[in-house]
Amino acid sequence: MRSTSLAFGLGLSLFLAAGWQQPLPAQNKNAVREKSIMSVEQASAFAKLALKGIHKEYPNKPGHVLNADGDAVNPKKLHPAFYGCYDWHSSVHGHWMLVRLLRLFPTMPEAKQIREAIAQNLTAENLKVEADYFSQPNRGTFERTYGWAWLLKLVEELHAWEDPDAKIWLKNLQPLADVIVKKYIAFLPKQTYPIRTGVHPNTAFGLMFALDYAKAFGDKTLRQVVEDRSRAYYLKDANLPASWEPDGSDFFSPSLMEADLMRRVLSPTEFASWLSKALPNLAAKEPRSLMEPAIVTDRKDPQLVHLDGLNLSRAWCMRSIAAALPQDSPVRTVLLESAAKHADAGLKQVASGDYAGEHWLASFAIYLLTVPTTE
Repeated sequence: MRSTSLAFGLGLSLFLAAGWQQPLPAQNKNAVREKSIMSVEQASAFAKLALKGIHKEYPNKPGHVLNADGDAVNPKKLHPAFYGCYDWHSSVHGHWMLVRLLRLFPTMPEAKQIREAIAQNLTAENLKVEADYFSQPNRGTFERTYGWAWLLKLVEELHAWEDPDAKIWLKNLQPLADVIVKKYIAFLPKQTYPIRTGVHPNTAFGLMFALDYAKAFGDKTLRQVVEDRSRAYYLKDANLPASWEPDGSDFFSPSLMEADLMRRVLSPTEFASWLSKALPNLAAKEPRSLMEPAIVTDRKDPQLVHLDGLNLSRAWCMRSIAAALPQDSPVRTVLLESAAKHADAGLKQVASGDYAGEHWLASFAIYLLTVPTTE
């Protein structure tokens, strides 16, 4: 796998350095709007990583609350659609990644295998079990809000694709998405304070993808709740403690994730003003710890390898934040330079050869490489 890792790093990094940072053009809703920067061979290498885990039940970290003796069951029985890839959320964004690659490369060598794997998991019967899980005692907070966010991103991806199989999978998934949307709407007004961690519960990330979904589906209620809570949580922020980043197991930058959310919520003028207060020293390339890629010392450690994901998510945040700023902004230039460094560092390690990182990092890489900066 190491040679594949180097192929990712060298091939894609050359493109990154050549100008990947520019906003990608939008087309009509039903077209694939993304301009791919990958070859079919590179897309296949990413797809193989996801396919390797999509039906791999063990090792597994279920996050399951036991209510009785009979609840101690295997992962596939608990989650017949999303049991692979080590945990529920990784399985969900593994499915998202495969759908996205299939949209971009419909004739890729793995296309048939991808369709078969997704069709096997995303049946109406399996997804009814998944939806029912959230209504069971002590399970209403399961995967809040990281897994919720990725589930909505998967459904959004299918919604934008005019494909017969995609329409079937979307129909099967919609009841689960409806459950998640209702949970967002019920929960967010009760959450007085945002969670500013660099791992799964990060509130800004959960709001980002929920807002993308609300816009794609025209869900005015969800959109209003997300935008209202985003302003309540973050609008008055100033001098964010970004110099404290990263923590030892971060795969998100709390400060950049917040900024990536707020550029979705605010007008360009409002956002530029907000960013100048929230992170006032970006033009001076400060804080240095935010501008330089994180160092990973052991990719077999499931917590330390999070930092490879941090480099990838920092890159996508910096790219998107930069695109929301004026062309002549010095902050824009700084962010794009730093984004390229982070992308280079992260992409080289997507296929490390160890399952601790390989079961999820490819999804982060595909999000970085193919999602328009306007989302």
